[in-house]
Amino acid sequence: MNPSLIFDFKRYAINDGPGIRITVFFKGCPLSCVWCHNPESHSTQPQKMYSREKCIGCEDCVTVCAQDACTLTPDGIVTNPEACILCGKCADVCPTKATEMSEKLMSVEEVMREIKKEFLVMDQSGGGVTFSGGEPLMHTELLIPLLDACGEAGIHRCVDTSGFSSPKLMLEVASRTDLFLYDLKLMDSERHKTYTGVPNEQILENLYLLAETGAEINIRIPLIAGVNDDNYNIEQSAIYIASLPGDPKDISLLPYHNMAANKLEKLGQVSCPEPLDKPSDLRTEELLSLFKTHGLNARIGA
Repeated sequence: MNPSLIFDFKRYAINDGPGIRITVFFKGCPLSCVWCHNPESHSTQPQKMYSREKCIGCEDCVTVCAQDACTLTPDGIVTNPEACILCGKCADVCPTKATEMSEKLMSVEEVMREIKKEFLVMDQSGGGVTFSGGEPLMHTELLIPLLDACGEAGIHRCVDTSGFSSPKLMLEVASRTDLFLYDLKLMDSERHKTYTGVPNEQILENLYLLAETGAEINIRIPLIAGVNDDNYNIEQSAIYIASLPGDPKDISLLPYHNMAANKLEKLGQVSCPEPLDKPSDLRTEELLSLFKTHGLNARIGA
């Protein structure tokens, strides 16, 4: 079985599904949302992250680098991207973890070992495992056997997805999943493409298809002021969600937070040039009321 890149495990997670969970983060996403709080998840390739405030200037990374890609400067360690082969040796020797690699190549067996370490907590709290990212549906060579292994072990399985995949793949994953956390970002396809890099037709079709199977779905809508908190977008979202087959869907409104800024700095990337913010509390209450007019109960937070 081919391994995939995993960039993090979040233990004792309480916002990624019921109970206390372990969340497994896959690296790689077909979307590039300007508000994403996990920018290290976008690329499918290894990436190096550097924290200037953690660096003590020991130069261990400079010494170990056979490519002479690392240099100590008054501004800290500077990496020559043309020389760096992302081998990770600099991260291995860094005593303060100022330099880190944002991923690890892992097999099904390795990931399951990490999941099973949390079995007692998951079992006692009614929790389980949540596969997130990035986009877990980009990594079916690892995701599907993991879902099967968790099912055999009696572990509750949740998939956090953008929904941007083939319908066939969505159904294949649905047959192995207990709960979907499904992102619904913008209803207008052109605006969706502007802010995420892809249109939304396939996402909406897959959500409807998923609802037809009777799958348990929690629809999550990130709220970004001036981007998708306007009456038209929320009204169209509510109309669409109300039209989905099956029982009324859980809806979580997730106000924007700027968790990505520090990560972008570590990656040597610039923040979004467009300032982003969450809607006011008053505006958020207005949006909740809009959903109620369509017979839908939405809540703030996961």
